[in-house]
Amino acid sequence: MNSKAKRITTIAMLCAISYAVMAVGRVPVVLFLKYDPKDVIITLGGLIWGPFTAFIVSVIVSFIEMFSVSDTGIIGCVMNILSTCAFACTASIIYKKKHSLAGATTGLLAGCLVMTSVMLIWNYLITPFYMGYPREAVAELLLPAFLPFNLIKSGLNAAFTFLLYKPVITALRKSGYLSASGQSPRRRHTGMILFSVTVAVTCILLILSMNGIL
Repeated sequence: MNSKAKRITTIAMLCAISYAVMAVGRVPVVLFLKYDPKDVIITLGGLIWGPFTAFIVSVIVSFIEMFSVSDTGIIGCVMNILSTCAFACTASIIYKKKHSLAGATTGLLAGCLVMTSVMLIWNYLITPFYMGYPREAVAELLLPAFLPFNLIKSGLNAAFTFLLYKPVITALRKSGYLSASGQSPRRRHTGMILFSVTVAVTCILLILSMNGIL
């Protein structure tokens, strides 16, 4: 398979998996805000194949989502692209420049901060238009609703991406789909794995609590 065909196949594969996990994995968190794990798949694609891949997959999946399961139209599509790219592309750019465990960790943490900041600003600016809320009401929701939602979402994205990266890249290399030239962090510190598990469990418990299940 030549490089162009392989790239197209890779993007198609990432789009299909991202859309599938989005369609079956949407979980209400607070108000109308829902978490789905598609950003994890897109970020894994970005870490392995570069930030441009993450961007392309984000745009394609968001457009398909707009025409299939979303009821927020083009504005919701733009918000989805901004949210995913703020996390996945930030993490991928940093990891591309510093291809190490420290680079991956820094990239994921930076992705959390960038996504949370960007979405607070854009929710304040855009939400009144597509949800019909007065801007003053949206401003009052920033700290009690939008901030915790984006912290939970980015925390889950970072934790799941960190935990899945090594198994995914190992499986791709064993299958021959990915060459051994693209080096990944060689050591997985137990402390970082435990930290990621703790973050994921904490975020899941918060979601259950916010939905009145716990």
